[in-house]
Amino acid sequence: MDRIKSVINKILCFISPYWLLLFYFLFLCFNELIYKIQRLNGINSDFLFPVLFSIPFSILLFVITGILPKKVDKFVSIGLTSFFALVYMVQLIYYQIFRVPLNIFSIVGAGDAMQFGDVVVSTLLKNIIPLILLCIPPVTLSILYIKKYPCQKLNLKSAGLFLTAFIITYLIRLLCINMTGDSPVSQRTLYYKMNSMELAVDKLGLMPAVLLDIKQLIWETDEEVYADHDVVDIPANGNDKNTPGHENGITHDVINTPTPSPERTAEIISPTPFNLMNIDFEGLISNEKNKNILAMHNYFSAVQPTQQNEYTGMFKGCNLIFITAEAFSSYAVDENITPTLYKMANNGFVFTQFYNPIWGVSTSDGEYVACTGLIPKNGVWSFSRSSKNYLPFAMGNQFKNLGYVTKAYHNHTASYYDRKLSHPNMGYEFFAIGRGLKIKETWPESDLEMMEVTLPQYIDKQPFHAYYMTISGHLQYNFGGNYIARKNKDFVKDLTYSDTSKAYLACQKELDLALEYLVEELEKGGMLDKTVFVLSADHYPYGLPKESIDELAGHKVEDNFELYKSTLIIWKEGMKPVKVDKPCSSLDIIPTISNLFGLEYDSRLLMGRDILSDSPPLVIFYNKSWITDRAFYNSKTNTVTFTDGSEYDEEYVKQIHQVVKDKFNYSAKILDTDYYRIVFNPSSPN
Repeated sequence: MDRIKSVINKILCFISPYWLLLFYFLFLCFNELIYKIQRLNGINSDFLFPVLFSIPFSILLFVITGILPKKVDKFVSIGLTSFFALVYMVQLIYYQIFRVPLNIFSIVGAGDAMQFGDVVVSTLLKNIIPLILLCIPPVTLSILYIKKYPCQKLNLKSAGLFLTAFIITYLIRLLCINMTGDSPVSQRTLYYKMNSMELAVDKLGLMPAVLLDIKQLIWETDEEVYADHDVVDIPANGNDKNTPGHENGITHDVINTPTPSPERTAEIISPTPFNLMNIDFEGLISNEKNKNILAMHNYFSAVQPTQQNEYTGMFKGCNLIFITAEAFSSYAVDENITPTLYKMANNGFVFTQFYNPIWGVSTSDGEYVACTGLIPKNGVWSFSRSSKNYLPFAMGNQFKNLGYVTKAYHNHTASYYDRKLSHPNMGYEFFAIGRGLKIKETWPESDLEMMEVTLPQYIDKQPFHAYYMTISGHLQYNFGGNYIARKNKDFVKDLTYSDTSKAYLACQKELDLALEYLVEELEKGGMLDKTVFVLSADHYPYGLPKESIDELAGHKVEDNFELYKSTLIIWKEGMKPVKVDKPCSSLDIIPTISNLFGLEYDSRLLMGRDILSDSPPLVIFYNKSWITDRAFYNSKTNTVTFTDGSEYDEEYVKQIHQVVKDKFNYSAKILDTDYYRIVFNPSSPN
């Protein structure tokens, strides 16, 4: 026993001068542990990589503070630990509110986010325990310094030895990262090409992901895309099998697969059976000197366009009311509570496998996807950045070119997410609070009041296209601070749900009342049967606690796919219902509407596909998960499940991974290079 004590004392004597190094290491691991447990309700083998990061980073911090004068080092070390603790706190609270990690670029919008101060306060109170835990290390370090606990100062030789240790441990970490392979979600892939902040946080740790995000933001303009492989398209399902519980096709009147009439077929194949435009890619390729743009020309020229179909031009000449509804979901569609939403969802195109993925930087990313048919770029506000680009396929620009009156509305501030810039660029005369929209400023504001104020601006100016970004469905869902929930409380008071779930439905009731008003007024004016409604959510209701989502669903909701399953409404009075049992997503909205209205667009240049075409389906999620008619890939577990009855097909999986990777990369490059302007060379801006 004495021998053991002696060994322990020798170890402690050796470690004692370097206690600050050990403290830094434990501090970083502790912060990662708290964040991961709070975010994922546990840890897994991936926690090894935050630990591997903590070793060299703690050595580096120790060297920095060890070479400073004694009167300065303690303030620096306390300041550094306090700063890093604050980073973890902010990230924790941001994730609890928005369900995505805070991207560095989004910090510029912190002022706008303060409009939701009550939400922040409420979230702080709910997470008070982990926040207190994150405060413990800086407080502990301050106490140790107050008690004048000695710490070894580093001379030049010692500093050199520790820097050598830093390099060695850093290289060991790098080696471990490189050994993880080339899968879309491996640590190696994310380290060298961080295309998902969420995945980087999960696989590498929060602090490494933040540092990679900073690096990407600084050097993003230097990134280039080269065509180092043949363009891979989505393989068609030759077996024509079905996913579990679904037919992967289109059913007319919910009974039979439609066969176009001979007259309709002739109309489709003349002059072209494809949705594409007369783009001289050969000329563009031969005249292009920029390798990046040249790779894009080669890629898009080789993409298979979608074929026109029975539904091409079905709504030609009609008016369009296009709505991105705040936090709308299938749970808000109820025959008794929201009868107008129910009617539209069940009497138009009925998409039984529609998904509305959340994206990685801001909640406006979902609106960007629905309005542009493009995947948002990681690390920036894509919608804001797109305001300088030529966007010929945005509905506003397409209809404006056809002589439609095009107006867009948002019943919150015009400046939030720079909508005052992005929405006029899409071809709209844009109105919002502070930009010509006069409505009562509550929190949140009323969708119904917005419709009442704005409909007179275009109802007598056919043909028209109106776009709305609503706000009434916004969190928090309670009957105290949420004006809309309180306003509509009587509609949900007899439901057997929790108050949080009832408040959410009360908020969505306002959207239903707004739609009811539009339908009634259009019918009075004799224009209802000439007006198409398209409605989807910007994202799932992330402001609802998971237990409330489970409550509304009636079962525990799977959180990688099912959580994002939603309802897409495409409806016109008098149309026959069309059931579509085909996986699809918000990325497919723009090409689908374009085809239905018979608009001229090039399906090769959008990341989504016309849902009603015969092109193989592909649903893409921010974390690189995907769904096709043959299989689904869960990036959280890195597993592929085939649903068509076939054996595991490694080549097929590789092809889909490549398609997904290309869509992310080239979609970002469309935004970065203003690619549509290069291709179409418009004589004037939008």
